[in-house]
This record gives sequence, structure tokens and C-alpha cells, in this order.
Amino acid sequence: MKDLHIALVQTMQLWENPEGNRIHFEERIARIATRPHHSSGSSPHIIFLPEMFTTGFTMNTKVAEHFDEENMTTLNWMRSMAAQKNSVVAGSVAVEDGGKFFNRLLWVRPDGSFEQYDKRHLFSMAHEDNHYTPGKSILVVSCEGWKICPLICYDLRFPVWSRNKLVSGIPLYDVLTYVASWPSPRIHAWKTLLPARAIENSCYTAGLSRTGADAMGLEYTGDSLVCDFKGNTLAHSNNDEVIECVLSWNELEEYRKKFPVLRDGDGFEVEV
Repeated sequence: MKDLHIALVQTMQLWENPEGNRIHFEERIARIATRPHHSSGSSPHIIFLPEMFTTGFTMNTKVAEHFDEENMTTLNWMRSMAAQKNSVVAGSVAVEDGGKFFNRLLWVRPDGSFEQYDKRHLFSMAHEDNHYTPGKSILVVSCEGWKICPLICYDLRFPVWSRNKLVSGIPLYDVLTYVASWPSPRIHAWKTLLPARAIENSCYTAGLSRTGADAMGLEYTGDSLVCDFKGNTLAHSNNDEVIECVLSWNELEEYRKKFPVLRDGDGFEVEV
């Protein structure tokens, strides 16, 4: 299987300004090499955007977009970006769906098809749980034969939710990803838990956060991080930039053969 090339768009966000943020992220995405069709090329298979990338991490649900598979502005913008770059584009957006509000990750493919994941663990210290509805199911998607489990920010603190397991002898996923708005006062936890999730789940992890400051006075240093299955750092940055990293399938497969830790895991069920 071919290696997986990912890009993390680490940058500032404009507060509650969806159109301004789409323009801002489009400028950043334009700097990423475009993947040639029918070719592996040297450009990303997946481009990740931060948590609530169109608004910042806001509890003001008035700025949430109505979820519509055909007419939602940000979803169609993500379709356009994915088609232009011939890459998956993934990031979370505040949406209203059926009268409820969700912090929803959209996984958008170049052909316009998409998957969605609603953040399970809502950050009660910021009263996110008073404004948004928690998700009920995990998502595992496929890209270039790799299986990826995309999660959102605070989910990182809850290892049972993301626990990898064998399904018919094969790991449920190969890469665990988090799009986040993780502020600098708690950055030590971020940089500790990302490699921990990689080690315990025998997988790669990638965590993308933002930079700058928000209207609540919180500072963000980025500190986006990609780790291998042993918890080693493959990429890390505090700069306003696109971070690119290539994940080796052969190295992951060889490690899992030599150290098949998942076969000794506990069976369990998660109540939702």
C-alpha cells in the first residue's frame, strides 16, 4: 500500500466570520501543491482544517450554518477545495440540523461525496454542552486504503471512545486524527495525550490546532503534532503554516507484526 500524505493547515481564525475565514483558509490551501489526477504525486491525500474553522470555537449558535447536503455554503466550499486539490478536505463546523446544534466534522472527497462526525465529548467548562448536542457514533473512513478515525478536540481526553481494536483480525483504523481549538494554558496535555493515543492504539496520530487569539481572550500556539505508532514526533510546529507529513505504511505494518499489542486488548462496549 502507498504511503499517506497529510497536510495540517495551522493558522489564525477570524471570530464568527464564516466568509472571512473561508477566504483566509482558501489562501492557505492555494499554497498546497495540487495532486495530479490518477497519480500519487507529491501533494497531500488529506488536508485538515481546525475545529469550527469558519467561526472560531464559539458558543453563539446564531452563526451556525443550517446543514443541507446540497446548499450548505461551507460544505460546498469544501467540495470546491477538495476538487481543486484532488484531496480530501476535513474540518469541523458549527451546524444546525433538525433543530439541534452540532460541532460537526465534515470529511469531503474530491468527487463531492462526504462523511460526517459529530463531536462526542462537549467541553462543559466552556458550556459547549449547553449549546450543542453530542454525537453518538464514531466514524472510520478510508483513504488510499488507509483507515482513518477523525475526532474533535476534547475527544482527545477520553481514550475509551477512541480505543482501537481488531475486527476480524484487522485493526479498526490506522490513523487517529484530531482537529482542535486547544489553548496554550493546556498545551502540555495536548502534547502528552497525542503520543499516548498513538502508543496505546498502535497507530499514527495527527493533531491540528489553531494559532492567534479569540474573542474570549484565549491564546493559541498551534503546536500541531504528528506522531508515529511509538509516540515519536514526525512533525511539529508553532508557526502559522501548512504542516505536511508522509506516513509510512510499511513501517506501521512491520511494527504491528513485531509487536501485535492490539490482540491483547480488552473487549468492551461504550454507552452513549
